Amino acid sequence: MSDNTDRYVSPLSERYASKEMQYIFSPDMKFRTWRKLWIALAETEKELGLPITEEQIEELKAHAEDINYDVAKAREKEVRHDVMSHVYAYGVQCPKAKGIIHLGATSCYVGDNTDIIVMTEALKLVKKKLVNVLSELSSFADKYKDLPTLAFTHFQPAQPTTVGKRATLWMQEFFLDLEDLDYVLSTMKLLGSKGTTGTQASFLELFDGNMDKVNSLDPMIAEKMGFGSCYPVSGQTYSRKVDTRVLNVLAGIAASATKMSNDIRLLQHLKEVEEPFEKSQIGSSAMAYKRNPMRSERIASLSRYVIADALNPAITSATQWFERTLDDSANKRLSVPEGFLAVDGILDLCLNVVDGLVVYPKVIEKRLMSELPFMATENIMMDAVKKGGDRQELHERIRELSMEAGKRVKEEGLDNNLMDLIAQEPMFMTTPEELAKTMDPSRYVGCAPAQVENFLKDVIAPVMEENKELLGVKAEINV
Repeated sequence: MSDNTDRYVSPLSERYASKEMQYIFSPDMKFRTWRKLWIALAETEKELGLPITEEQIEELKAHAEDINYDVAKAREKEVRHDVMSHVYAYGVQCPKAKGIIHLGATSCYVGDNTDIIVMTEALKLVKKKLVNVLSELSSFADKYKDLPTLAFTHFQPAQPTTVGKRATLWMQEFFLDLEDLDYVLSTMKLLGSKGTTGTQASFLELFDGNMDKVNSLDPMIAEKMGFGSCYPVSGQTYSRKVDTRVLNVLAGIAASATKMSNDIRLLQHLKEVEEPFEKSQIGSSAMAYKRNPMRSERIASLSRYVIADALNPAITSATQWFERTLDDSANKRLSVPEGFLAVDGILDLCLNVVDGLVVYPKVIEKRLMSELPFMATENIMMDAVKKGGDRQELHERIRELSMEAGKRVKEEGLDNNLMDLIAQEPMFMTTPEELAKTMDPSRYVGCAPAQVENFLKDVIAPVMEENKELLGVKAEINV
């Protein structure tokens, strides 16, 4: 926790996000990236023939990491410009190179390229955690692929499924998010060095009208910064549509996490599952008879913020005027980092919940068996028809007995006695052994176990193999 108790601090950094994600959006990451970009620019300009010396480059490299924040902050108070303040501060440390720092570039050269680099690194961390959530869910689904459970449509009892099959529904949502994330990550490009309105006019002047050298500038910078290319056209900034695409991925993950956490909250109410519980935990979530699903509730709460946050870049993208306006800046400083910090916290919570999710098979079986008689009547009726019974008469009698049993359950609060009623009716021509076989829950889950196996083998296993170097992440829960 921060020692600053007299000012607001973001709960996202204080309570929810990991240190790794916080570093990605830290001043150190930002300003060190600025310096790496200035070095890449200077190196490229030197390689393309501008009078920049190796001694100047080496001086810049020597101070790439040790940011003199005090000098930059003092300068910014004077000139009210963050980029030029850091150009000045870098120049104080690099007197031989100060004249070639930021040569021909605008503020967006470091600002926008850094934003792309930071978002790319943050997407990589999100992917790592998302892959691990899928891995944990894969183990859970495989373990419980054969355990029948009452399914619900409209939160009303429906044909049984299995606990593992239900988990694959959560996995499918996250898998779609991973596909979206991979696509957006594969399309991330740098702005490059486009100049004041995206025309590269300052660089054409620097290179005495040599278009070949200007055309070489962006690809060379991109390669030095680890990117395949730069956006071919832009105004002063990269298209804010990029931020929209990135935040939409985060919102998709938040929606998937909400779906899973809401299901777990409902199942915990039914006492069929229970999220992890710490021995030292206190409060209403720690009562023996009433364990509130606080982690799942936190997932839902943070996810709601991320889903709403996705509107910010969409509106910003829609309202950029011509080659640039500055009404994006303050919004981007909030919406992009906080969206990532929140999703980082969400995925850590998902890892924590799935890794320690407790399943109660006896409770699941009891609830399933209380409803199964109503679902078994179709099979009982068909078996009787095969033995020569009249389908219409059987159907009508089944309907009457089901209503009688349903009234007993709902109005009198008694156990479902439909099977006893059917056993007493000669027209169904059935034996206790046949009824017991009919009441085997595994008869009603259809292809669920096989679907789990096929999904894990055909869809998830290749993803795990492709991303095996990302596996092994453990949840970092601050509070």
